[in-house]
Amino acid sequence: MEQAIIEVFQKTLNRDLVGAVISNSSDKEKVAKIKIRPIILKGDLYFQVSEYIGTKIFHNNYPDTELIEKLSDWFEGLFHQVEITSKQGKATILISKKGKATVNMKMNENKNNVLAVKDSDVFSEDEEANLLHNKKKNYILEEGIPIGFLIDLGVMTKDGQIVKAKSDKFKQINRFLEYIEDVLPFLDQDRELTILDFGCGKSYLTFAMYYYLKILKGYRISILGLDLKADVIRHCSELTQKYGYDKLQFLEGDIATYDGSSSVDMVVTLHACDTATDFALQKAVDWGAQVILSVPCCQHELNGQITCDTLKPILKYGIIKERMAALITDALRAELLETKGYKVQLLEFIDMAHTPKNILIRAVKRSVNSQEEVKSSGLTECMEFLGVSPCLAQLLQEEK
Repeated sequence: MEQAIIEVFQKTLNRDLVGAVISNSSDKEKVAKIKIRPIILKGDLYFQVSEYIGTKIFHNNYPDTELIEKLSDWFEGLFHQVEITSKQGKATILISKKGKATVNMKMNENKNNVLAVKDSDVFSEDEEANLLHNKKKNYILEEGIPIGFLIDLGVMTKDGQIVKAKSDKFKQINRFLEYIEDVLPFLDQDRELTILDFGCGKSYLTFAMYYYLKILKGYRISILGLDLKADVIRHCSELTQKYGYDKLQFLEGDIATYDGSSSVDMVVTLHACDTATDFALQKAVDWGAQVILSVPCCQHELNGQITCDTLKPILKYGIIKERMAALITDALRAELLETKGYKVQLLEFIDMAHTPKNILIRAVKRSVNSQEEVKSSGLTECMEFLGVSPCLAQLLQEEK
């Protein structure tokens, strides 16, 4: 590999980089193209590399020095063209079949060799905000790349553009996939994983999970989607046959009475209504599921139960009582899962601007040495103070 290629990257891998595209591959089955862009991770500048391999896209983040080391993998007979765009200008590299590199740099007016300025470790607030903003826009399922099931479900057009009316749904799907990506280290990847999606509905997320884990990541998985609506289940089953998703199955059934599985690795619920979430959580605990990802919906149960003399002055306002009851419901669910050996977080699923149903319960089974049930300090007293008896508490009590 010519030193000229290294020098161009050394000059352009900084905070002013907008993006780079490495293309004209001699082996498109190996890697068709590569895209590079800057991102901020924990306050430091990194470069996200997206490798397009077949129908899959693989993302990795590197500091500039490690990225420079990878250049030899790409430019010793594989790629023959690079286009680099910076705030300060553009650079193009053409590599002949014999490996000879021709470099062309075009600087913006009134700039003096600015491409040679390396980034510092200090960023202005605007610069860091911009890079963080770019990171948020980098979805796991990318716009512009047609995905069959998203087209059939009305989220994408045939050319891969997002249907305007479904932009919130597209963000929702990608956000959930990010949370799934976070919990993969907690799952046993040496065997086939069983994932159950309770209340799958139209199954945007169910198909997305399968596509991400099975098609993009190559994991051995089996996913089951369960819902009460026969017409929805029929349509989703037709799509699985259309795309050959042989490890994705849909069944008509009720969360509360489902008993078709003896062991499940991950339980997912997206907007299961009211106590349906509790039955799903109870099933997950019963199976000893390693991971639970639940976005509850319509938390009405405690709104009709709360009776607390101390809080009467504020609970007399209906809208306040309703919102408090919803938050208390999910907080108690988290504490109850803690008592069953899970480490639980309550996270913002997606911005309130896109959906008010935005709390994610993420629970991961604790290690073998700490799986014994633990008592949550003050949980019983808290429920007594509020005068509530949550459905999940009753279901878990019945297990004993």
